[in-house]
Amino acid sequence: MTADPVRFGFVCVQNAGRSQMATAFAERERDRRGLEDEVEILTGGTRPADHVHEEVVETMRELDIDISDRTPREITHEETGSCDYVLTMGCSAEDVCPAVWHGESRDWDLEDPDGKDPQRVREIRDEVQRRVESLFDDVFESGQ
Repeated sequence: MTADPVRFGFVCVQNAGRSQMATAFAERERDRRGLEDEVEILTGGTRPADHVHEEVVETMRELDIDISDRTPREITHEETGSCDYVLTMGCSAEDVCPAVWHGESRDWDLEDPDGKDPQRVREIRDEVQRRVESLFDDVFESGQ
C-alpha cells in the first residue's frame, strides 16, 4: 500500500512568474525521478494576475519548457492546508496558510521577474530550478 502523495504548493502573489517556474520545474523533477504517484503539485496566488509574465514564458522556453498555456489562479486556504510543503516565492506564508495547518512553510525570497531584463529573469529562473531540485533532494533522499 502506497502512502499518500507528498503535496507541494508553490505560491506567490500574482502566480505569474516565480511560482509558475517552480511548478514547471517541480513537474519535470517529479517525472524525471519517477515520482508521478508520490507527488502532487499545486500552484496559485493570493492576488493572481491575468496571465503569466511574457518574460517568464520566454526564459522557460529556452529550456524547452512551455508554460505559455498556463493561467494564474487563486489558491485557497483549503488547498494550502492540504499541502505538506508550502513554498512561497518572496512573500510571507501568513496570507496563504491557515492557522490549523501543520505542514512546512519555506519562503524562498526570490526577486519578482516581472519587467526585468532577460539576463536577470534567467538568473531568477536558474535559482528557482536549483531550489526545486534541492527540495526534491531534501524530501525524497532523506526519507521525508
